[in-house]
Amino acid sequence: MAKILVITSGKGGVGKTTTSAAIGTGLALRGYKTVIIDFDVGLRNLDLIMGCERRVVYDFVNLINGDSNLNQTLIKDKRSDNLFILPASQTRDKDALTLEGVGGVLDQLKETFDYIVCDSPAGIEKGAHLAMYFADEAIVVTNPEVSSVRDSDRMLGVLSSKSRKAEQGEAIKEHLLLTRYSPERVENGEMLSVSDVEDILSIPLLGVIPESQAVLKASNQGIPVIMDDKSDAGQAYSDAVERLLGKEVDHRFLEAQKKGLLKRLFGG
Repeated sequence: MAKILVITSGKGGVGKTTTSAAIGTGLALRGYKTVIIDFDVGLRNLDLIMGCERRVVYDFVNLINGDSNLNQTLIKDKRSDNLFILPASQTRDKDALTLEGVGGVLDQLKETFDYIVCDSPAGIEKGAHLAMYFADEAIVVTNPEVSSVRDSDRMLGVLSSKSRKAEQGEAIKEHLLLTRYSPERVENGEMLSVSDVEDILSIPLLGVIPESQAVLKASNQGIPVIMDDKSDAGQAYSDAVERLLGKEVDHRFLEAQKKGLLKRLFGG
């Protein structure tokens, strides 16, 4: 039975597409047949982060409108036989997506995939609503800043009231993913701590992704950062995938690194 997972947030620029690419890739690398859908009609960034932008011929809207079939539209990832990308349209507006159209595509995908990862646009507009409406589970991505956490709290309200599961009297399983976390800045009082965010949102912590240059580097290279297993961000995303699959993994990168004598002397 396929599981539909939405990656969402109330605020833009928190790392949803980076997270969708990393989580989707991590699931595929662990043997689960996975498709990542870009719901951000008009912008379309997922194919860039996945490094397949030149291979886009048909898109999500073409598929909904019957201009193409699944085989024509899905892009197979070059790094994993289990991973596929369904790109968004860059030339349409968000009204091109409909509840019936999205539901029909998801029903087709559920026949062959283990995980369907929905990369949601920010906010609570139509595209975001359609991305989360059919979800079984949600990863709410937030930065450790008051405005970002407040907007994520609002998104939790939408998930609990405007999804199909809510209409059926059920609950979407929710996870918290904290991105761009800097223990040093927390110590200096410049950003919220993990416990601060947990207290406000009151949903289980899936992972804490540290502020890292590896994320920008991976995005520029068209490689999901989880593939960089030497980087702290890549390792943190890998840990998050393990927790998503039900394994108990200790959280890392929560404490500020203590500088040794040489680093203190020479500013390393």
